Amino acid sequence: MAEVFALKAIDHDNVATVFTNDVKAGMIANVADKKGHHFEIQLLSDVPYGHKIALCDIKKGEEIIKYGEAIGAASRDIAAGDYVHIHNMDSQRGRGDLEGGTV
Repeated sequence: MAEVFALKAIDHDNVATVFTNDVKAGMIANVADKKGHHFEIQLLSDVPYGHKIALCDIKKGEEIIKYGEAIGAASRDIAAGDYVHIHNMDSQRGRGDLEGGTV
C-alpha cells in the first residue's frame, strides 16, 4: 500500500491537501506542515489527488481554513479524516447571493 502524503500549509488550517494518487478510505495519511512536524490521520473517504481532508472535526457552519484563509463553510458536520469538497462545503467567495460576497 502506497504512503499517503498531505500538506498542512499554515498552523491554524483545519484542512490539508493530499498529494498522493489513488487514496482510498481507511488509508493512513502522513500530514506534514512547513515546520517539519508530522502526524497521522485515518482517511474516512476516497480522496482525489490535490483535494482536501479535514484535520479535525468541523461543525456545520464553521469556516474551512486553507492557507490561513477562510475558503468556505461546512454545509454539514465533517469528521476528521473526511474528504472536504463541494458536497460538504459552501464557498464564501465570489458569491453574489451573500451580503459582502467578494469577486
